[in-house]
Amino acid sequence: MIISYLKSLLRDELADVLPEIKNKIDKKFTKYEPYKIYYFGDKNPDKTFYIINRSTPGGGLFSNVTFVLNELKICDQKKFVPVIDMLNFPLIYNDLNLINGIKNSWEYYFEQPANFNLDDAYNSKKVIFSENEFKIDSAKSKNYILELDHPDLLKIKHYLKPKDQFYNEANNFFRDSFNSSDKVLGVHFRGTNYKTCPRHAFCLTPEIMINNINYLMNKFGYNKIFLCTEENIFLNKLKKYYGEKLFFIDTYRVNINLFSSHVPAFKNYPRKNHRYLLGKESLMESLILSKCHGLTYVKTNIISAAKLFTEIKQNDHPVNIGFNSSNRFISRWLWYVKNLLPQKLGGFKEITYE
Repeated sequence: MIISYLKSLLRDELADVLPEIKNKIDKKFTKYEPYKIYYFGDKNPDKTFYIINRSTPGGGLFSNVTFVLNELKICDQKKFVPVIDMLNFPLIYNDLNLINGIKNSWEYYFEQPANFNLDDAYNSKKVIFSENEFKIDSAKSKNYILELDHPDLLKIKHYLKPKDQFYNEANNFFRDSFNSSDKVLGVHFRGTNYKTCPRHAFCLTPEIMINNINYLMNKFGYNKIFLCTEENIFLNKLKKYYGEKLFFIDTYRVNINLFSSHVPAFKNYPRKNHRYLLGKESLMESLILSKCHGLTYVKTNIISAAKLFTEIKQNDHPVNIGFNSSNRFISRWLWYVKNLLPQKLGGFKEITYE
């Protein structure tokens, strides 16, 4: 425990699969090699199934979605039948309990893209397993696309089918919160590990974000704000400043400081179905953001998902105050150091609108 804590002070942390699930992974599934044809039964002899699986522990919900869409692009080209397996290849959103009778965490949130399930695939004559690594450093060599809202992935977005219950909840929230005359600015205000992630754009401070929102409201005429943030201090400062203009959904939020874990949502299990709910909350926020008239953010996968889901023309207001170090040990501390310094001594630069 002490050694783990000391390591967390020296470098950024990673989320992991729940140990109760990780310890029960069937080892036979780790032996299947990508792009080889396997025989599991005599069903569907006229079809080639393609099992899309990502190596444990995977990433955030829409990092996993981006990986899946890259593999669906291959299916589309080769006319394979895709089936997404996050049961035998569990990721960080797999929960201890059945969710609506479901074990496969992809199916917590999305429909299977081709209306076939795991039982269909694992009783069929021709089955291929996908590549399972999805890393920035190797993405280019594997022709992977890292941006969920990239035109090549937008072409196949029809394969991505969030379940109707989430669309309905998002529609109800937006209808109940805003009037037709409102002009809503969607704000994704990431914190937590965006303060420590190597090579990543720095998250904004509350003061810089408030200045940004004020500038956009004055220039573009927004009168309401929909806020997504996972840090309590970010939420509380914007609530105090904007009052009744600010709207948000009830999600799991955390308190972060210099010495705490920066992925606490995945270090604790404070409520029933916690891992499932973390994924649901990300999906809900992306669907609501997709309805906002404008978006401001430091680039995130949730924003990319909102752009993928949107059915309206949105104003786009990305912001940037610089990038963290590529060194994991330096990146663990650099945001906090810059937050203490004035700009002329190495503090955060002024916002640039990308």
